[in-house]
Amino acid sequence: MKCFYYFKEKTRTRGHKSAPELRNPVNKSDNSGTDSGSGVMKSTGSEIFRRGISDLYEEKSPNLRVFSWSELRIATNDFNRKLKIGEGGFGCVYQGKIKPVDGQGDPILVAVKKLNKDGFQGHKQWLAEVQFLGVVEHPNLVKLIGYCAVDGERGIQRLLVYEYMPNKSLEDHLFKKTYPHLPWEKRMQIIIGAAQGLAYLHEELEVQVIFRDFKTSNVLLDENFQAKLSDFGLAREGPTPGSSHVSTAVVGTHGYAAPDYIETGHLSSKSDVWSFGIVLYEILTGRRSLERSLPKPEQQLLSWVKQFPIEGKKFSSIIDPRLEDQYSLSAARKIAKVAESCLVKSYKERPDMSVVVEKLKEIMKTATDGGSPDKKGSSPVENEAGEPEKGKDVGVSESARRRFAHLAKLGEQVEGVGKRRFMIMQRAKVS
Repeated sequence: MKCFYYFKEKTRTRGHKSAPELRNPVNKSDNSGTDSGSGVMKSTGSEIFRRGISDLYEEKSPNLRVFSWSELRIATNDFNRKLKIGEGGFGCVYQGKIKPVDGQGDPILVAVKKLNKDGFQGHKQWLAEVQFLGVVEHPNLVKLIGYCAVDGERGIQRLLVYEYMPNKSLEDHLFKKTYPHLPWEKRMQIIIGAAQGLAYLHEELEVQVIFRDFKTSNVLLDENFQAKLSDFGLAREGPTPGSSHVSTAVVGTHGYAAPDYIETGHLSSKSDVWSFGIVLYEILTGRRSLERSLPKPEQQLLSWVKQFPIEGKKFSSIIDPRLEDQYSLSAARKIAKVAESCLVKSYKERPDMSVVVEKLKEIMKTATDGGSPDKKGSSPVENEAGEPEKGKDVGVSESARRRFAHLAKLGEQVEGVGKRRFMIMQRAKVS
């Protein structure tokens, strides 16, 4: 799904430099926050000065490599179409190889994002990515290696160089038939990793970062299928302490943006929490949040899943059929409950991402304690309240074992009767 802009932002022309320009003018919005419109807000206005992303970037920017245009042309074989691994509204992503910093050793495999030449808006998103990814550092966030910014005869060129993610995105594995389906345990691993990435952005940095575009295509997977959040072009600083939100132009992706944010333009970390709830349901169902190729009653994921209550006996109807009963039904119910808590209408009642992380870890731990997870096929037959029904067999495999045991017992009884009859006949012959 493509990103949208509900409101057009004012643009202005200015000369771009070859290195990121970090000090953006700050426009006052309301008393709940400030709005620069670019995702790189610098927070001021309190008696105690709080460092913003710009300040933190200036401290950490020496860690980023600055590439020349010619270096990245060589790295991507002149941006060869055969090396293209992704494409979107932002531009194209190519696989490439760069030399190590010291020039020694084997080339390093990287992903090179070449932004479209769409003027000021493209530059702002590029700048936001450089700033935010230049500051953050976490196992569940994609690593930015460096950037290239050139203004020359060819026009404005803005490129980003990331660590390479060989297993593409969560979107690819969930929704594209050319990819093998993700098993249950791997889905749990991925969604917990993504949750940890959001929790870090919201709660573990000196300044809060709101991702603002959380969706399956922005969850990349490394060689071990560890989730890493990518694409910080729409990311933005959170509100100052004591404020609940920042007011900003509404941007994001249809089907993932929180309704309160769309209606009011009030952005908070709980906007990301809503988006996470959507992705949780996508993980469970294997369906997109909005899928127009389905029958009309099934096109909107949230409306469709509501037809199957979490504690009802038909709940398993929403589970991705490609899992083929190889999942924990009780864990699936609990995950759906976490999703519902993220999708509460009032943003203030949605949980913090750190709470979501702990809940998901506990669900995974409970499902795997004592051996393999309880599979749907061996789960008790449940009534509408989700409780085992009395007097019913507890699963196909258990029922089969009982029948075999019963037949064996009957065989022993028949064999015993036969032996007794033989002994009686023998005694009759002797007498």
